[in-house]
Amino acid sequence: MAFFGGRITAYPIDKLYEEMAFLGYYLHWSRRELLQLPHMERIRWCKEVSEINQRLNGEERKKNIFDV
Repeated sequence: MAFFGGRITAYPIDKLYEEMAFLGYYLHWSRRELLQLPHMERIRWCKEVSEINQRLNGEERKKNIFDV
């Protein structure tokens, strides 16, 4: 959770599921392992795996959906 202008905001649950599904699929990490990752570390792993996939597919570097 984060505080913005006196309000508490939570990370969107759909985004969390997207990140967990992505890493679970590619790295075979368990739900427990994924939930224990700090938010910024989880995003970093998503970005790195996504970039590896782009290189393996011969794609040029483009905006990564996990770029913050």
